[in-house]
Amino acid sequence: MGVPDGERRQLRVLTINCWNIEAPYEQRMRLLNRTIAEWSPDLVGFQEIVVRRTGFDQAASILADLGYQHAFGAAHRWTDTELFLPHDADGDGAGNVVASRWPLERFEVRALPGLAEGEQQSACGAVAATPAGRVAFVSTHLYWDLAGGVIRERQVVALDDFVTELAAGTDLPPVLVGDLNADPDATEMRFLRGLATLDGRRTYFQDAWLIAGDGGPGFTWDNRNPYTLVDHEPDRRIDYVLVGRPDATGRGGIVRAALVATEPTGGVFPTDHFGVVADIRV
Repeated sequence: MGVPDGERRQLRVLTINCWNIEAPYEQRMRLLNRTIAEWSPDLVGFQEIVVRRTGFDQAASILADLGYQHAFGAAHRWTDTELFLPHDADGDGAGNVVASRWPLERFEVRALPGLAEGEQQSACGAVAATPAGRVAFVSTHLYWDLAGGVIRERQVVALDDFVTELAAGTDLPPVLVGDLNADPDATEMRFLRGLATLDGRRTYFQDAWLIAGDGGPGFTWDNRNPYTLVDHEPDRRIDYVLVGRPDATGRGGIVRAALVATEPTGGVFPTDHFGVVADIRV
């Protein structure tokens, strides 16, 4: 379980946007599987995962033979005749995943505020029964538009409610991960970091990269990855591991944060985002 730190144990958490089923799909899934195997996280959050009614499960491909339990929460669903159905409709789905080395309890999918029509966002979460105690773990993907901060502001308020409810009665500070599509200084991120008020309230999560990043700006959307170039967007840090306030014994403190999946193999990157891994005291 993580790496020893004196007498403390650590929980290793990884988040990565998996770029749905874009080509070269098979090569990318093998590289994502290798990334998980190399970093050996205890908890994993995926975004942009596709699951179909035929039994196709993208997360199962990524996690094959690695010993994880996982649960998928659709953000939206579709059929042959309808796009962007609600997350709980009958159809193929795209969304988020939580995965754990230990049993997942109380799994829930929570729809997030968004546009009246079009692509929807959600968060999925569960309580992981780790050897160090039960921890609420949530994976999410927020609205994508560079000018969509007002929508994301509504989403992070709803997200804070979801994490708080899921974490009730657990033993460790909650962990929230995902592609939040916002720079660290955006109002929605400042709210999550306890630096801004939204809807008349505040909250607080530690940003693992700001506390213990292993150097540099930590860009997870980086134009040296050719899969990002088609969008003509600037380099940004938009993928996060966020952890609730440490408890009185220091459990929940951030030990280290690093980027993963940052290099190609045979010219192929695992996905269009770089992932983030963090080691947390438990």
